[in-house]
Amino acid sequence: QVQLVESGGGTVQSGASLRLSCATSTRTVSNYFMGWFRQAPGKEREFVAAISWGTDSTRYADSVKGRFTISRESAKNTVSLQMNSLKPEDTAVYYCAATRGGLGMFTTGGYLEVWGQGTLVTVSS
Repeated sequence: QVQLVESGGGTVQSGASLRLSCATSTRTVSNYFMGWFRQAPGKEREFVAAISWGTDSTRYADSVKGRFTISRESAKNTVSLQMNSLKPEDTAVYYCAATRGGLGMFTTGGYLEVWGQGTLVTVSS
């Protein structure tokens, strides 16, 4: 069973950048599709970005396209989310998730087998 541990959250000012990392615990991570969700206070959890470990195919929410980049580091079994031009509305707890069911699971509300504990990102205006 894959385990996920997020890191890299913090408090930054509007316009700044932040990089989140999601470390995985398995060498079979190449079988998984991985991604990020976020949940702001009082709001529902929403999809942010996802990547296929095997093909590097990616998906992004419209709200982050052009500002956020998801990538993987095979040697470290880590998926990263580079967040640039941050806005106050990006403030949320960011969760890493993994599934063997395909990238579509992230964008269609499908079942995701594994979740991290979350890391808080706060963007001040």
